[in-house]
Amino acid sequence: MHVVVCWWDLSESAQSIESLRVFLREEGIEPFTRYQGLRLKSWISDPFANRWGAVFLWESVEDAQAPMPPRATELIGYPPTHSYAFDVEANVEGIHSGADLTQLGLVFAGVPAN
Repeated sequence: MHVVVCWWDLSESAQSIESLRVFLREEGIEPFTRYQGLRLKSWISDPFANRWGAVFLWESVEDAQAPMPPRATELIGYPPTHSYAFDVEANVEGIHSGADLTQLGLVFAGVPAN
């Protein structure tokens, strides 16, 4: 398995965390449901540092080489400020309610992060 973490420093962009949430809600999530080998994508934000990004969990390094939709980069105006890739040593799932992760997160709650 392979993890890719990327983020944008939004200080040079006309976009904000709030505008990118609207993008996710309206069009940004669905394209990733069709990626072969993508086990999980979590969009992340840090309002204090004005950063926006994602964590991808892929089945293989080869799967992680898939070209990404350009829409977020187009909206933000430049490619990710930082991008890192890692091999996964192990995974575990703890005891949880079993809820589908697909519909969880601030973008679905309509609540701004603190």
